[in-house]
Amino acid sequence: MKQGSIMNGKSEKAEYGLFKVIVKIIPIQVRSAPWNCLLENCLGVMHGLLFALSVVATQYLFDAVSDAAAGRAGYRECVICLAVLAAVIFGQQIVNGVQNFHGMGILLPKSAGGLTELIHKKIERIAPVRFEDTGFLDDLNKAKEGIRAITMFCMVLFVCVSFYGVYFTAIGIYLFRLKPMLLLTLLLAFIPAMLAQTVKVRIFVNLEEESAPLRRECDYYQKAICDREYFKETRILGAFTFFYQLFEDTMKGLSGKIWRTERKAALLQLMLDFTTFAGMAASAYMLFAATMEGEITVGMFAAVFAALTQIFAIMQEVVRQHMGNMNKDIGKVVNFLRLLDMPERTGAEGEPDFTKGITAENISFRYPGRDTPSIKNVSLHIADGETIAIVGENGAGKSTLVRLLTGIYRPTEGRVLVGGLDTARYSASSVWKGMSGVFQKYQRYKMTLKENVTISDTAAEAKPDRIRAVLEEAGFERDNIGLEDMLSPEYGGVDISGGQWQRVAIARGLYRVNGFIVLDEPTSAIDPVEETKIYKQFAHLAEGKCALIVTHRIGSVKLADRIIVMDAGKIVDIGTHDELTARSGQYAKMWEAQAQWYERM
Repeated sequence: MKQGSIMNGKSEKAEYGLFKVIVKIIPIQVRSAPWNCLLENCLGVMHGLLFALSVVATQYLFDAVSDAAAGRAGYRECVICLAVLAAVIFGQQIVNGVQNFHGMGILLPKSAGGLTELIHKKIERIAPVRFEDTGFLDDLNKAKEGIRAITMFCMVLFVCVSFYGVYFTAIGIYLFRLKPMLLLTLLLAFIPAMLAQTVKVRIFVNLEEESAPLRRECDYYQKAICDREYFKETRILGAFTFFYQLFEDTMKGLSGKIWRTERKAALLQLMLDFTTFAGMAASAYMLFAATMEGEITVGMFAAVFAALTQIFAIMQEVVRQHMGNMNKDIGKVVNFLRLLDMPERTGAEGEPDFTKGITAENISFRYPGRDTPSIKNVSLHIADGETIAIVGENGAGKSTLVRLLTGIYRPTEGRVLVGGLDTARYSASSVWKGMSGVFQKYQRYKMTLKENVTISDTAAEAKPDRIRAVLEEAGFERDNIGLEDMLSPEYGGVDISGGQWQRVAIARGLYRVNGFIVLDEPTSAIDPVEETKIYKQFAHLAEGKCALIVTHRIGSVKLADRIIVMDAGKIVDIGTHDELTARSGQYAKMWEAQAQWYERM
């Protein structure tokens, strides 16, 4: 897989104009809630027709009243016209209420749920190495902000097309039949406003681009101040003020960018208000002149004059409120689209055959944004049934090599074969079949004990005995903790120690049926004696499988069939424990430095 632009820390971003955004986003929105989108547009069309019909009904009422005053019509005609107008207005209010309830109460949350599912599935298909790229993390933050924005954006589009589009079309035809110049005046007032909003699109897209990194910083500093994971250290060390100052400074920078953008938008809005006022004044004058010249009736004048105020108010609402909100949201929508358009990690389907072992052939790997490789020309073969240990100081490249050998990352150069499958050619799901592991940065899921162990098995209800067995194998002391007990005091559950959490993580790795198992420094919170016990259990459980142990504490690695010594991203020595200690190399020095930890072994 070519790492492309992310390898130099930059991310290529396609340009998205307003038209392109609309064309791409409408199908996505409709797929998230098809029937609700259809209903929303039908309600909008009904609402627009009723609004336009109210103008015509008002004209007939005023004409009937005028004719009745002149003796050309009776009381009955006036009552009928009044009843029709009342029915239209009543229907208009009903449809408006239903549309508002459906849009905000049903369509918005349902669509947001569908879009969240879409973005989660997309993230699953993106190469894990991209999470090492700060540019990608900024894009991900911006895309998540777009989940709600995209639904609001599309709802505004639906309103503009179905409601305002139908309303202005009907009113435009009505005005054109009265006096063509009235329609032209409205267009002259509307077009400058549209141009002003087009300029505002670019302003708010740029704002979102500049705001995302600052927003991510604010979120992190706020977490450092408030999160349960951090509070002990920040309070004891007196670091609260330090993080609060960082949060305050970053928030000021973010607020400053938003204020400058809003100021530019306000100036454009002022220009818009002048054009709108001029158009309304010209329309009112032309309407007055037409009435005085007898071109239209008094009823038409009253209805259209009242409608003009409504028309310009609606036009202001469309341009200032709805289109203004679209402009503010478009940057977030664009970032959502960029994430969906990112290249995915693909590959053929296959079944790993672990009798072929795990092979690395001259592999090198460089993280995004770094000039020097973390792994350099490494070759290695783990045979079926063989346990390999990888040791080295912190930063030697151990964990990176594990991510390559397990197919989490694909090498920049060379190739890795997992059970005969080339990780660069086969899909991640194929490579990971029958693979399990426990990693240094294991997760403490705020779930029940059972769920923490069985996340790899959707049919976990049928295997409680196996859950208990792997917990026992991992050395987890249950202490009256049931399988259904929540391991989170925040959700009314129990709290367990760091050592117990590590044993839960080990049990999680043992629970998954596997032909290749990895332990990547999972015992850092356990004392060396307990660590040795766990590794002895692990060696027993790994019999007949490909197995990999990674640690910088080397007291237990002598249980391995072979030991790989790493330094600066390279393999500097290979052998058994006895062979390596006899050579007086780096491994021997590490063993001598740590030997006192294991005197009781």
